[in-house]
Amino acid sequence: MVIFLRTFNIKTEEWKVVRSSFLYFFFLMSSYFILRPVRDEMGIQAGVENMQWLFTGTFAVMLFIIPVFGYLMKKVSRHRLLLKIYLFFGLNILAFYLLFLVVPSPILAASFFIWLSVFNLFVISIFWSFNADIFDSEQAKRLYGPIAAGGSCGAIFGPLVATYCVGFMGINNLLLISVFFLLIATFFLGHLMKAAKRSKEVNLQTSPISSIWHGLILIRRSPFLKQVGLFILLYTSISTFLYFEQAHIISEAFTSSEDRTFYFGTRDLLVNSLTLILQFFITERFIRKAGITIALMIVPLIAVAGFFTLGLHQAVIALLIVQVLYRSFNFSIQRPSREILFTRLSVHEKYNSKNFIDTVIYRGGDAISGWLFAGLNAIIHSISLISLLAVPIAAAWMLTGFRLGKMFNAIPSKTDNYEEQTIIQKKSA
Repeated sequence: MVIFLRTFNIKTEEWKVVRSSFLYFFFLMSSYFILRPVRDEMGIQAGVENMQWLFTGTFAVMLFIIPVFGYLMKKVSRHRLLLKIYLFFGLNILAFYLLFLVVPSPILAASFFIWLSVFNLFVISIFWSFNADIFDSEQAKRLYGPIAAGGSCGAIFGPLVATYCVGFMGINNLLLISVFFLLIATFFLGHLMKAAKRSKEVNLQTSPISSIWHGLILIRRSPFLKQVGLFILLYTSISTFLYFEQAHIISEAFTSSEDRTFYFGTRDLLVNSLTLILQFFITERFIRKAGITIALMIVPLIAVAGFFTLGLHQAVIALLIVQVLYRSFNFSIQRPSREILFTRLSVHEKYNSKNFIDTVIYRGGDAISGWLFAGLNAIIHSISLISLLAVPIAAAWMLTGFRLGKMFNAIPSKTDNYEEQTIIQKKSA
């Protein structure tokens, strides 16, 4: 145990909290990644020329859900509400299970695609927001790598379970396994709740969220949050372009649903395996030594090289290499770095701004860039040329990461004083 803690730079008093967070993320991602390959295949079955409608539908659903979420946060304590959100999503999965048994249809498949996209963004955003409540920026730089590795382990375990069980259980019954894993994730969320409630810094009985538009007001007033919003907008635009390119390349390369699903499963396995290695052995050291600025720029740099490559070679192997590098470094380096950005904000600023950024900006960017891709494809009829047009967007994203990192480093840390660096001891006592 001592060797393990030293290897990953985890203090003894932090171990129980890190372990609970690791297992929480593990089962959460296991639940999601059992269903992800199915979602991607349903998107192609709905027609690659109609995919922008699925992204627009996801954005519309998020706009409806978030005001409801903000209202509930005013009426119900965070402790009770966050647990109920996971139970609610579990009931949603059971409802889809029954509907697929009774009335399978293209509309139901599209609905499942939209629902899973909302589920993914919503529950993972809650996970990282809650961890930002528990850990300060100094701890986040050390601990977010090992904690994020829990998600990567789950992202490997989930597809393996799905691959093993689908042969004798069928696709529909995978939803039941997903519900089971989600319930276990909720159990470990409860463990983290207990740790947070022991801290005076985290009050789970009062709501930090007023409304989705209050987040917009905070962003308009803060140059730092404006830069965060721009960074996320460019990120989601580049990711959507890459996703649409994937749909076009894979739909042309493979004719059968089984072959496409196999590709998606193989892609996820490679991405999550590399991500796990990076998170365990690279993330903490890289972020600590290279700094937030470089950490925010590394994935945009991969995107620049990747889209330039796809502009020259529209081959499946080129797509696979670009996706594996892009997504694995995103999950292992950029995502923890993005979450560290919020650790120097107050609870009020964090929840309200993340509420707006993770919904309106993130999913709105998906929808806008989806229509932009569709419009460009209708005009120039060349995926290769669209890839080259994405290169300057990725370069602008990299420049934004540079500016954002400099702004973050200029914000005074809450743990500049030695006494404040013992927060985790209070929270895990």
